[in-house]
Amino acid sequence: MTGLALAAWPPAPIRTGRLVLRASEARDRAGFVELLASPEVRTYLGGSRPRDELERAMPEIPGRRPGLFVIDIDGAMIGTVALERRDPERPGHLGPDAGEVELGYMFLPEAWGCGYAAEACEAVLDWCAGALPGEPVVLCTQTANRRSMRLAAKLGFTEVERFEEFGAEQWFGVCSPVTQSG
Repeated sequence: MTGLALAAWPPAPIRTGRLVLRASEARDRAGFVELLASPEVRTYLGGSRPRDELERAMPEIPGRRPGLFVIDIDGAMIGTVALERRDPERPGHLGPDAGEVELGYMFLPEAWGCGYAAEACEAVLDWCAGALPGEPVVLCTQTANRRSMRLAAKLGFTEVERFEEFGAEQWFGVCSPVTQSG
């Protein structure tokens, strides 16, 4: 992610009340396969991928890149939270310069409904506010994804616009640095 080079990567693990947010390790490979092969997880993200294809193509240490945090509870991966620069070719931007920092997340279905996504995303937003001070963070989700819409509101994202992409209505919002710390 452009801009994260300003911060040391990977950062020291971030600990919340229940979670550890850390860089990917080889032991997370099966968790990445499960996330990407899960029809439930990938419902609003373009669909699942065949497990055998993922097993063949998945690197030994998947997701090893700046901006991607593995969410760990009691030593087991339950999901990921990522910060990336939004592709300037996609719709949804705050201004003509594009390239905003975008928050994304995926959690295994057994972790849904426990508040882990909010806890992990809040920690990542706090980390981002320190690593990239003053930079707003955006989020895009399908309006049909009610869980993601509720999470965006809980995290303090406010709607900027809606548009059609990938054959579905998308919600695009921003969380300003002031909102993140307040």
